[in-house]
Amino acid sequence: MRELSLHVLDIVQNSIAAGARTVDVTVSEDEASDLLTIEVVDDGAGIPSDILESVLDPFYTSRTTRKVGLGLPLFREAARAAGGDLDIESWPGRGTKVRATFRMSHIDRAPLGDMAETVALLVVCNPDVRFRYRHTRGARTFCFDSEEFRSALGDIPPTAPALAGVLKNLIREGLDSVQRA
Repeated sequence: MRELSLHVLDIVQNSIAAGARTVDVTVSEDEASDLLTIEVVDDGAGIPSDILESVLDPFYTSRTTRKVGLGLPLFREAARAAGGDLDIESWPGRGTKVRATFRMSHIDRAPLGDMAETVALLVVCNPDVRFRYRHTRGARTFCFDSEEFRSALGDIPPTAPALAGVLKNLIREGLDSVQRA
């Protein structure tokens, strides 16, 4: 995957498949320490300890539709290629945390990509899941909570076709304010 936002999309889709009702995505750009951190935490089914090590093996998958599971191994390799790494913690019955770090200035770091598009897509396509997105750069932080957004919509369904564009623009404006540090 050419953009890190696509890895986030893949991990969150796995969280939803594992029954997550709340997913927190945090992106932290720390220029002082030259570190980009992406963390996805969910309250899904979790991964049993005997399987946890296997999820980073590209030839392991719990899916029955294909014989390989490339999402997490590719994300780990993207992190390692950029001087970082990937860690997974999981608690069966309570959820999973995936945390990837990257050297921001590393020549092989993939671009972050369109996080506004990614978050908007997740919210509109999964109206029953609560998404909390937090993006920090230096002293500036943007936070988005899909539950607050749905509350502000009132009677407008979160799956309304025009809503995706409005939501993407709202998130993009918030992210732009963080980038102007």
